[in-house]
Amino acid sequence: MSGALVLDSEGLAKAVQRDREVHEWLTAAREADLPVITSAAVLVEVIHPRINDAALRWTLSRLRVEPVTPTLAQSAAALLRAAGLHGHKYAIDAMLCATALQHPGRVTVLTSDAEDIGLLTAQHPRVVAEKV
Repeated sequence: MSGALVLDSEGLAKAVQRDREVHEWLTAAREADLPVITSAAVLVEVIHPRINDAALRWTLSRLRVEPVTPTLAQSAAALLRAAGLHGHKYAIDAMLCATALQHPGRVTVLTSDAEDIGLLTAQHPRVVAEKV
């Protein structure tokens, strides 16, 4: 089975907080042997003085944090261009979407910005945004 579960900043923050809905998604992904991933860029939004560092470290140990490479940045820029969006507001979402598109099969993105993710992946129907 191919595919992946991708966490944006809200998905990751809720995983750190042990949110029930996100926990169910994570359990289903593990049972289906799907990787759970996020972009290194997402960490910039999630790490702040009030975050529980121990819970964050534990959560990150259970998923893959994908790097932002020059190639991935070019892919993110192409997604922005195709959607007619600007990087200033949508840069991290675009990097996350480019990260998601690196994985084969159906990719589900857990996000608070389902509309933005939908705009960026409109030409890629195998990517589905689920609001959390």
